[in-house]
Amino acid sequence: MTIMKTCSRLLNSKIAAFFLLSIIFIESSSISLSAQSQFYGVPSSFKDELKVRTFNYFWEVVDEPTWQTDDRYPSRNFTSIAATGFALPAYIIGIHNNYITRKEGAERVLNTLEWLWNSPQGSDAEGMTGYNGLFYHFLNYGSGTRYKQVELSTIDTGLLMAGILTAQSFFDAENQTEEKIRAVADSLYLRADWNWAMNENRTMSMGWRPENGFISAQWTGYNEAMILLILAMGSPTHPIPDNSWSVWTETYNWTDFYGFEHLNFGPLFGHQYSQMFVDFRGIYDEYMTNKGIDYFENSRRATLSNREYAIANPNGFVGYSENLWGLTASDGPVNEIKTVNGKPIQFKTYNARGAAADYIQDDGTIVPTAAGGSIPFAPEETMAALYEMKTRFGEKLFTEYGFLDAFNLTYLEDGWFNPDYIGIDQGPILIQLENQESELIWDILKTNKYIVNGLIKAGFSGGWLDEIVVEN
Repeated sequence: MTIMKTCSRLLNSKIAAFFLLSIIFIESSSISLSAQSQFYGVPSSFKDELKVRTFNYFWEVVDEPTWQTDDRYPSRNFTSIAATGFALPAYIIGIHNNYITRKEGAERVLNTLEWLWNSPQGSDAEGMTGYNGLFYHFLNYGSGTRYKQVELSTIDTGLLMAGILTAQSFFDAENQTEEKIRAVADSLYLRADWNWAMNENRTMSMGWRPENGFISAQWTGYNEAMILLILAMGSPTHPIPDNSWSVWTETYNWTDFYGFEHLNFGPLFGHQYSQMFVDFRGIYDEYMTNKGIDYFENSRRATLSNREYAIANPNGFVGYSENLWGLTASDGPVNEIKTVNGKPIQFKTYNARGAAADYIQDDGTIVPTAAGGSIPFAPEETMAALYEMKTRFGEKLFTEYGFLDAFNLTYLEDGWFNPDYIGIDQGPILIQLENQESELIWDILKTNKYIVNGLIKAGFSGGWLDEIVVEN
């Protein structure tokens, strides 16, 4: 019996040891797999780091007297109403990811909206924040009044209102703070006189100045103004004419660029800004019904043609490749002509860089938000590009708040790296990364009656839009 008991103990101890080793192996394998988990071909840890760092830009870089978001940082010139429009969904993304509490986010949003509502509106050239419910493009720190002689901007007001309506639909709790958010958001949107901005023309003016009235440039051709027209058509107080969308689509340019037939627009931001807010997958207007694709697919083609242009690299700029690409509006190194590969190249500072069949603005400056704002359209290609930028250049490009605005490897032998972040380039990276991961902002605005009404009046139907219409 003693021998049998001893053998039994030895056997049990071996089983126990094997069992323990198995648990350790499984747990260590799990940790290893977790550490190596991928997000469209790049480590998930990079995606998580990019998201939180970019969120911190919007949470920390703010003009506290007005709660408006800086146009850029660490240079500080003025705040940007479009950047504020991107900050509002950024705060919601922060809540969703537990970077901040819902209470903290709600308080920040309410501060932002109440300041906008109470800011001075009028036709005077100085001391005003806006007029007829629209806002000046840039605002002074502290006072929030018009910066120098910038225009009352229709598109920047549109991007601001898109963020405001995102907040209105997200903050749906029955408490004093969130009820106020919904009410103030409603008041701000309903005050905007979009029809005034038509200036009795068939297409909307890009802006107005008190010194000389409406500027001559109007919104024609496919571009970032999709969201502006949807907001303006959906307004129950100051809507633009019912035919505004069809008039606009008459000015479209459909053609091939580097093997992709699509609605062309050079800078990628034009394909990104509206789709940060509205999910265009599976919904169609008359124009796209006739083309057999939706606007989401169009932006995919635009993104990939932008990438193919960089791979072809017709000007021979340093660094362009399948994972180093991306042209959109950004800072640049200098306003100067230099010879590159035997050709004069006009280098520029801030410029609407881009590549399309009828538009080439390229001086070798690569812009991370060009790929970052297109993450949902081509997730593998864009994430590979962002990861290459981060791993190759490190803290020259990827620092406290994520990606600095732009870099150019041609202008200087060691490369030029922009010292600033720009708010309207930070926003697309964060919002589109979250949309690809959770569809958060898209889903929120599917519940907003003004957005839905604008889409329907523009002639959109299909997919999720039909389901919402049936439900209501």
